Parts: sequence; C-alpha cells; structure tokens
Amino acid sequence: MNTGRRYRLPTEGTPVKCKSSSMNTEYCFPSLNDSCIKTTRTTITRTALYICVISCMLTTICGNLVVVISIFHFKQLHCPTNVLVCSLAVVDFLVGFLIMPYSMIKSIESCWYFGGEFCKVHTSFDLMFCTSSVFHLCFIAIDRYYAVCDPLRYYTKITFSTVMCFVAISWIIPALTSFGIILSQVNLVETADYIASINCTGLCVILFDKIWTVFNCILLFIAPSAVMICIYVKIYFVAKRHAEAFMSHNGRAGNNKLNISSKNERKAAKTLSIVMGIFIICWLPTVVFCVSDTFLNYSVPSDLLDASVWLAYFNSGFNPVIYGFFYPWFRKSLHVIVSGKVFSPNSSTIRLFLENV
Repeated sequence: MNTGRRYRLPTEGTPVKCKSSSMNTEYCFPSLNDSCIKTTRTTITRTALYICVISCMLTTICGNLVVVISIFHFKQLHCPTNVLVCSLAVVDFLVGFLIMPYSMIKSIESCWYFGGEFCKVHTSFDLMFCTSSVFHLCFIAIDRYYAVCDPLRYYTKITFSTVMCFVAISWIIPALTSFGIILSQVNLVETADYIASINCTGLCVILFDKIWTVFNCILLFIAPSAVMICIYVKIYFVAKRHAEAFMSHNGRAGNNKLNISSKNERKAAKTLSIVMGIFIICWLPTVVFCVSDTFLNYSVPSDLLDASVWLAYFNSGFNPVIYGFFYPWFRKSLHVIVSGKVFSPNSSTIRLFLENV
C-alpha cells in the first residue's frame, strides 16, 4: 500500500545544483553542491517538535513492551487471542523502536542523513509493519467472530496452531510484498522522470505510480477495513441477540457463569473493534492524501503529508492506552512489572483477573 510515507523535503521541487550565496539558505550537506535545501526552523519550534515526537515514541515503545512482557510472562494470559494481540504489539513496538527515530530526524530536520540504500530499507520496513498491522487486525476480527458468533466451535477452530499460522502469514506475506515492491522498484514505472527532476543529496523519496497506488490502497487498506467492519457489525448484532436471549430465558437467577462469559466476550470484541476503529481513523488521512497526491502530480503540501504520516505512526502508541483503559489485566500487570514483583518466584502464576477476558 502507498502508505503516504513519501519521504521528501518541503522544497523537493528545487534541488540545488548550484548553491546560492544567500546567507539565510541552509543546506542538508553544506559541503556538497547538489545538497537539498533545508527547512529553517526556530530553536523553540524544533525543541517543541522533538519533545512531542519523543514522548509519543517512548509511549509506543514502553506501552507495547508491557503488553508483550505481560502476555509472555503471565500464564493466565496464554490464550489464542492474546497470541495475536502480542504479535500486533511487537509490530507496534518495532514501529516505535526502528521507524520513528529516523523519521523524527527526517521530519524535523527536513533532511535524510542516512543514505539512499538505508532509505529503501527503512521504507520497506515501514510498509511491512503497516501491512502486518492490517493482517493482524483481520485475523483478530476472525478470532472474535468465532468466539462470539460460533462459541461452540471456537476452541476447535481457533487453536494455538491455527493462531501461529495467522501470525506467520501476518509477518511473512507483508515482508515479501514490501521488500519486493521497494527493492525491485516496480512502483516507479511512471515516476522515474519526476524523481530525476527533484533528486538531490539529503532527499529520501519513495513514490508509487498511479497503478500501484490504487492497487495497494484497495488490497491492503480499503478491502481489509471493509471486511473488518462487516465482521464487527455482525459480532455486535449477534452479541446483542445473545444478551437478550440470556435475559429472556435465564433472568437474573439464570446461569450466571454463562452470562458473565458472554459479557466478557462482548467486552473483548468491543475493545478490539475500538482498536480497529482507531487504526482506520489514524490511517485514513494518509491513504486519502497519498492517493490525491499521486493523481495531482505530487502537489499535496509536504507538511500536510508529513502530519498525516505521524498521525499514522501515533496509532502504534494508542493500542496500549486502549488496553490500559479497558483491560484490568493490563493495569495490574503494569503494576506488577513496574513494582518489580515480576522478578519474584512464581510471579507468572499471579491472578490478573477472575474470569477470562
């Protein structure tokens, strides 16, 4: 998918072949004649941007690390659904750990200092993690569908081996697709002339032509999002029907354990649907802007593209916040980890909740 992570400078239409003598002009590489022009920012602006981005980056790294440690360490959290949640948290952690630091410097300093080859590798991982997130969310939706809509067959259909296949697919296919597209440069069939016209040292620009833009957006964002929305709408109505059936047949004196289990499944489905909803909200502007940019001859302002990219990045930090708000087990596991109790003997058997959620 053309994720909108189109690395370019705000001045990318004016590569520097012969430097101006203006004292106010800054360059990415002052010693080179073909250096890109650097966007000038005040010290206060630059400092504020670094504080904001670093705060988001640390939230993303630490929050998702807590999710991963919790699910790995506490035996009560060892279930198929949480394997998918843990794998998604690993994806979000890597976005904060591997992608955000370099993108932060590029966005704030308006220069790419890490070389052309690393630009391709960085962008390949960026696209891979985005695609992997979509795959994880789709499989989580399938898991919740069986848990709520077909609970009698859930434990036979969604086993640990099945979930491990889901996880493998969610990592391998995005990796092959992303690195294959970027490194083979099949996405640049119609953009070679434009790239040559803006090329300068300090520029990291990965573009997609019109065909690949449409293909990626439909296959890797629009179609999966539509499928997930349909699944969660189905889950909502089935869960609502189940709740009405419980109240009608059992009343307040009915099967309390079964009723609690049903509520827990609905709560888990609701929480994960919120995760999916925030994903769509964060990524939709990026998709809209990059599609518009491609069909408007790359005329969308770079600052607008950059802002949409960081909104998409911030999505990786939102998921742990959602878990902390909706899941008591996350808050308790966070307390156990921060307090150091996680290092005590048999800490993996600590009860984080009374019922499975």
